[in-house]
Amino acid sequence: MDKCRKYPQQKEGFVILIVQHQRWMKEAIAEAHKAEALGEVPIGAVIVKNHEIVGRGYNLRETTHDATAHAEIIAIREASERLGSWRLLDCTLYVTLEPCPMCAGAIVQSRVPTVVYGTTDLKAGCAGTLMNLLQEPRFNHRTEIVDGIMQEECAALLTDFFRALRIRLKQSKLQNKED
Repeated sequence: MDKCRKYPQQKEGFVILIVQHQRWMKEAIAEAHKAEALGEVPIGAVIVKNHEIVGRGYNLRETTHDATAHAEIIAIREASERLGSWRLLDCTLYVTLEPCPMCAGAIVQSRVPTVVYGTTDLKAGCAGTLMNLLQEPRFNHRTEIVDGIMQEECAALLTDFFRALRIRLKQSKLQNKED
């Protein structure tokens, strides 16, 4: 089985497919901005079925004090409720950051056939970076992976967030020393 594919190898419809992926990734980025506005790590996800968003989510771990409140999990829950099924067949999950082990497991369990993500996660990525749980041959379901859609924008969300966080922490330390 292939590892990750940057883009499908189809020639016909290739540009249309990329434009569609970008359209939905922009929606995931908008969800990430909602997380950022709350001081959360800016990660967003949407689930699309038949050219319609059926689930949305953004990172809420700090706000809810819930380690499972990742964007993908929230989007999966919303899509499952809306569709009335835990099986998210014929759906595509778009997420700004490569899924972690927990989210990859939830994706496999919910039978999402395709995951499109923006940027890799060098510390916890389980869609090919550290390991590939989405295409593990011993599981009963495997997911097609498309990576690198709007990679620069998705990576910049995280880079900018953590840069600003480090500055705030440094300023806070300096302030505490002065007091």
